Amino acid sequence: MSAKAVTSAVSALEEALHRWREPGGPFSPKELARLDTAEAFPAAACQALDEAGLTAYYVPARHGGKLTGFPQVVAMIRAVARHDLTVAIAHGKTFLGAVSVWVAGTPDVAEWLGRHIAGGAAVCWGLTERGHGSDILAGELTAERVADGWRLDGEKWLINNATRGRLACVLARTSPEGGPRGFSLFVVDKREAVAGEVRHLAKVKTLGIRGADISGLSLQGVVVPPTAVVGEPGQGAEIVLKALQLTRTSCAALSLGAGDHAIALAVRFLRERRLYGRSLAEMPLVRDELGRATARLLLAEAVTAVATRAIHVLPHEMSLLSAVCKAFVPTIVEEAIGQIRELLGARGYLTGVFAHGEFAKLERDHRIVAIFDGTTLVNRQMLISQFRRLGRGYGAVDVLAADRLGALVAGPVPDFRRDHLMLMSPSGCALVLGVPGLLHRVRELGLGSPAFGAVLDAFEAACADVHAALAAHRAGPGMPDADVFLLAERYEWCVAGAACLLVLSHFHDSRSRALTRVCLELVVERLVVDWHASDEVFAALATHALEGGGAATLFPRDQEKTPW
Repeated sequence: MSAKAVTSAVSALEEALHRWREPGGPFSPKELARLDTAEAFPAAACQALDEAGLTAYYVPARHGGKLTGFPQVVAMIRAVARHDLTVAIAHGKTFLGAVSVWVAGTPDVAEWLGRHIAGGAAVCWGLTERGHGSDILAGELTAERVADGWRLDGEKWLINNATRGRLACVLARTSPEGGPRGFSLFVVDKREAVAGEVRHLAKVKTLGIRGADISGLSLQGVVVPPTAVVGEPGQGAEIVLKALQLTRTSCAALSLGAGDHAIALAVRFLRERRLYGRSLAEMPLVRDELGRATARLLLAEAVTAVATRAIHVLPHEMSLLSAVCKAFVPTIVEEAIGQIRELLGARGYLTGVFAHGEFAKLERDHRIVAIFDGTTLVNRQMLISQFRRLGRGYGAVDVLAADRLGALVAGPVPDFRRDHLMLMSPSGCALVLGVPGLLHRVRELGLGSPAFGAVLDAFEAACADVHAALAAHRAGPGMPDADVFLLAERYEWCVAGAACLLVLSHFHDSRSRALTRVCLELVVERLVVDWHASDEVFAALATHALEGGGAATLFPRDQEKTPW
């Protein structure tokens, strides 16, 4: 499918979402606020998405669906999250629950699952258990071979769509000793279990996403056929870790949508609210804060675009890029939402005063995103485990780096090769290793003023410092110290800056370049002690947000050029 056709599908969904926001519609802010207060599932909104055919984009085309590239589903989930995070999380979980099959399932199982999803069946992902947190290798739910296939016994808890989902992809202990080869994945059709009992655990009350089905499953003597195994017995942990490389990246769509929503609400509020004879949008401090929040959202968009396209372009590096994306994007969008909170003040929390309390809801809902599919610390631990690889080979100026890496931001992506996913990146991060070459290209293009040249110089020095620290790192026993986690965070900012350089190298329209220069200045402000960007830099970005009604993107709006 061409980039234009893909973008048209996303645009059609966006148009439908805007129609559904009208009073009485399934995405009406008033109705969604009512459901949130009642802690009720947004069934009508999810049904509207089903009827619009969104589920077909959760299934790769090779398995009978319409998904031709992972950037496509990220753009669609972002569009839904822009209106309501609870709906996006509830509906999009089917895609996340099915990914293990797309990564390792046989063609027959994948096509079977694809048909069920296209027909409206929800899928949940049964990984976590009560008392074990993120440690999937501590799971106690067992699977034992029997004459008719496998018998499953145990519980999964804090599972999105555990009750409403007809299908569950469940990780089970198949060896009493456990360990990396002691677990297997099974697709369980709750309606067609050969024997035993499937019992749903009670919905858990949550601070955010109040209407979502966060509950659990109890499987007692449930027998599934031999074909229910995903991949080979004993490969469950490996498949999950590879699937997480896709789901962690996809979670960024939730943060981007929440950020879009927050910026749009801020713009509306700042235009309407007047103090001391003028609108808030005219006040310098307000404009600086709005500009900084917008820069954070755009920087998150750059990292998400690169990581999502890397699923196709650099699949062997996804253990690294997915961890960066999942640690960085929810964190920086949370910062942006915090800045918007300061701008809205009390009115952001008064449901009867401004926008049916949409901001308060999205703020509560977004807090969980950083925890999904591995917390920020879990993902930084993944980076830390690869520090030795990341510290090698930095500094060489590859003048062709911009050309080699261009597919991370522009043009068609190759077909997804699931067999190229690896548990550890064998060669580090090509994007960050390409920073010297990308800087060479940006300078060669003569972009910007001498002041921006100083920004480039500062980023170059900061990247060199981070890589020197990576090269000097020596892993010790036990949990790494706090300063090691801070180094992982600094590396994330290097990835973000590298993504900005790649955008500057490939998109030549003045709007994209101007916005990207502001984002790179934010990166330098974070990496370099005592560096403070001028207020004018972010005020200009505030103007862009205000003029666009809150809609902001780094990338050209031309359908043939968008990375999505």
